Amino acid sequence: MPAGSRYASRESLERCDGVKQVFKQLFADFFSTIVFLGVWAATGDIYVATGVAIAGAIGQFALARHQGRTLDVMNWASLGLVLVLGGATMLTHDPRFVMVKPSVAHFAVAAVMLRRGWMLRYVPPFVKEHVSESAIVNAGYCWAALMVTLGLINIAIAATGDVRLWAWFVSVGAMGAKIVAFGVQYLIFRSIIYRKIRAALREARVNP
Repeated sequence: MPAGSRYASRESLERCDGVKQVFKQLFADFFSTIVFLGVWAATGDIYVATGVAIAGAIGQFALARHQGRTLDVMNWASLGLVLVLGGATMLTHDPRFVMVKPSVAHFAVAAVMLRRGWMLRYVPPFVKEHVSESAIVNAGYCWAALMVTLGLINIAIAATGDVRLWAWFVSVGAMGAKIVAFGVQYLIFRSIIYRKIRAALREARVNP
């Protein structure tokens, strides 16, 4: 197999694993919000949706404990937020409490992403071999800025109490922004990697 094909195959496999991890983590972080949106769309009842979302968050947490997965501070904080904000919505009949939860989650994630080099732990070794550390670090800061921006937009929408607009933003707008950002980062890193691979192949042909 040609050297270029081996590089491409290796990168493709590692990229697929990275994509799976990204979407798996996104699903876990916003599971209760996804449940809330699904039940609300089916019933049109904010309070039923809130109750089911709380039950779903507790079930998700209990399943993780049963499976023996390591639970960090973020896992405990996420459960606490669902219970507190969901409970506040149930008691006050004000959906804005549960609507603001994604903002808290985004801000918490942004705080972690502001740590220098956090992304270095998650990018495949192949990427670290060909993309400079400074480029990966700067990409991490860009993700932090995106999280803060999405959190602020969510607060602005939640303050209006417009559940339909909020549901669209959480399910389409915010998720779409993350997917686009992930795609842009992939294309930039891919361009850097391919340029280095082509340069290495040219040098190998010149100096066999």
